Amino acid sequence: MNWNDWIIHNELIVKLTVFWGVFFLMAAWEQLAPCRALTISKSLRWINNLGLVLLNGVVLRLLFPAGGVGVAVFVQQQGWGLLNYYQIPLFTSIVISVVVMDFIIYSQHIMMHAVPVLWRVHRVHHADLDYDLTTGIRFHPIEIILSMLIKAAVILLLGPPVLAVVLFEVLLNAAAMFNHSNIQLPGRLDRVLRWVLVTPDMHRIHHSTKEDEANSNFGFNLPWWDRLFGTYRDQPRGDYQSMVIGISGYRDPRQVERLLGMLALPWSGDILSYAINRRNRDQK
Repeated sequence: MNWNDWIIHNELIVKLTVFWGVFFLMAAWEQLAPCRALTISKSLRWINNLGLVLLNGVVLRLLFPAGGVGVAVFVQQQGWGLLNYYQIPLFTSIVISVVVMDFIIYSQHIMMHAVPVLWRVHRVHHADLDYDLTTGIRFHPIEIILSMLIKAAVILLLGPPVLAVVLFEVLLNAAAMFNHSNIQLPGRLDRVLRWVLVTPDMHRIHHSTKEDEANSNFGFNLPWWDRLFGTYRDQPRGDYQSMVIGISGYRDPRQVERLLGMLALPWSGDILSYAINRRNRDQK
């Protein structure tokens, strides 16, 4: 059995192993050396955030039983996609695929902030009143479904190797838990890492209640896109310990930290209350 076949048959085991391995590693790190004091009951947040993760997993398996890997296998069998039209070494094809898909995630993230109806859905991620590793995996099911459809479209057009799709999904989940974790790296290490990886301090700025800060640092994994397209912000106005996390006007834990409240959040509030608009772009 070659690597391709092994990955296809063991995809779920690989994903779950890495997911829970990174989860428990970051949970222990947060416990031993937290960056910020939490303001909301950790058990309340974790039970509901992880409940949402479980719900999303069930929804994806029901709607897309084969997932992105299934699409990649189909595309490979049909010979579709840009990368299947050229003789490219596997390693090069994997690198190209991971970088391109990461750019798509960055672009999708900006779109979720820029389009009012999509911001309604994405608010579930931003409305968390604290910032830790479970924030990184907390998304509304509608956003999860939309992300899957976008990923499938990219796979159809790009034709990435199956291994690249699994690797990207594993890296994205691991990076999301890492850069949303309640840890603080030494300043010098953070500055170096920011050139190759989105760090917790870098992405924490994106979860500020200040809208111009929330409209920066959109990257989830690779930090290059923010620097390249002018959405990078080095530091918040204040410090990382005292900055307010969440969305102004959505501060009730019953609405933003309980599962039913999170599921209903897209239908709450004024549709004009979204992140990227002319008023925000004019802020200094």
